Amino acid sequence: MDLAKQTCIPCQEGAPKLTEVELADLLPQLPGWQVVDNHHLSRSLRFIDFQTALDWVNAAGAICEVEGHHAEFSLGWAHAEAVIYTHKVDGLTQADAVLAAKLNAIDV
Repeated sequence: MDLAKQTCIPCQEGAPKLTEVELADLLPQLPGWQVVDNHHLSRSLRFIDFQTALDWVNAAGAICEVEGHHAEFSLGWAHAEAVIYTHKVDGLTQADAVLAAKLNAIDV
């Protein structure tokens, strides 16, 4: 199923983390995202100016609120970065891949 059409399902402490094999299977559906230390997803984005970068971060934040799953963002002139992982398990879960796919769908 298309990751962007799924819903982030909240996990409980101790929920299973994605394995390296599972991450490798999901990554083709997440263009632009990198798996860092099998712990988090990271994506750096370039924009034409500060306002466009800010618009993307605001749109991404709105998605995070709807999904109840929150990324970490950094923002600067013509660039933004998103980092996603599940804090409760200190690693990656299916919800992280779903959120990354939803953030990829933002059109600013």
